[in-house]
Amino acid sequence: MIVIADDITGAAEIAGIAFEAGEDVRLVCGDVTVTNGTTVIATDTRSMTKVEAIAETRRITSSLPQQRGSLFKKTDSALRGHVVAELKTLMEATGYQRAVYLPANPSKGRIIKDGVYYINGTPIDQTDFSFDPEFPAKTAVLRERFPDAETSGILMPDAESKEDIQKVIAAYDDGHTLFAGAADLFEATIGTIDTIGTIGTIRTIDTIGTLFLCGSTQSKPLDLGIPVTAMPLDIYDGSKDITSWLEEACAIYQREGSLMITIPHRHRTGKEVAVHLRETTARLIQHLVERQQPRQLIIEGGASTFATLRHLGWNELKVVSQLAPGVIKTKAPNGTFVIMKPGSYPWGSLFSC
Repeated sequence: MIVIADDITGAAEIAGIAFEAGEDVRLVCGDVTVTNGTTVIATDTRSMTKVEAIAETRRITSSLPQQRGSLFKKTDSALRGHVVAELKTLMEATGYQRAVYLPANPSKGRIIKDGVYYINGTPIDQTDFSFDPEFPAKTAVLRERFPDAETSGILMPDAESKEDIQKVIAAYDDGHTLFAGAADLFEATIGTIDTIGTIGTIRTIDTIGTLFLCGSTQSKPLDLGIPVTAMPLDIYDGSKDITSWLEEACAIYQREGSLMITIPHRHRTGKEVAVHLRETTARLIQHLVERQQPRQLIIEGGASTFATLRHLGWNELKVVSQLAPGVIKTKAPNGTFVIMKPGSYPWGSLFSC
């Protein structure tokens, strides 16, 4: 199977599910050579403009075998991204006659009822996702969020439970329909109703020799007993480069053996701000990794993770384990363990300290 994801943490989530299900899994970024087993491709198109996302989707698709029925499109479970544009491009390139878009994750309290998207009972436009810098949730009604979906051959069914997801698959699994959506939908396509949201055993994470980047707009820094360095306001505002912050961070890590990096300021929004923040933290992490060679790198937030991996030149990661649904442990080419988590998912009780 081939999975195309619009961000790296979503790709990692799918890779973890496939790995726990016994699949031979590759998690790759950028150029792709498809092999046997499951290949999960992180495109980072969610961080691009619509025009760039269409071009990248077309480029990636052109290198894939033209075999319908073996492609899945992973999308964000909070409705972010250039969903319709990318699905239309995929259908045109692969010959699928229609697509089913199902971003619901009932196992995590995210459902679609009467065409309205809810997170733990609250319409998504009344949650923190309404403040997302690139894709703010201004409505919870799917037809309003994606007004050109149905005319483009994209169906958006309801799903309030695991059983609803299974019914959707049974209704449309005809070899001519492209399935696109969140982790629960993918898990249902490779497992059974009883496994949705449950594949994998929760494993704890230690923080010895760890660099931890809280890089998501949803990030809430944890109290893990390790030192914290916050992005200075003048770097956040773009009036100063990272040199002094880097030296401070290196000194702390060298002295303490672990470090958490946070972005405490949230008074600016927009794509330009989001790009500045992820590129700045990615450069900081790159220099820290090169100087300190940490045993473990933990990154929260898909765009921040992709930017960091790109700066480090790590284009393929080996899946080691799924620590919990949505939280994946991988191994980089230099031996560093990389743990990734979507910013909108909770850490729960994963940390052992």
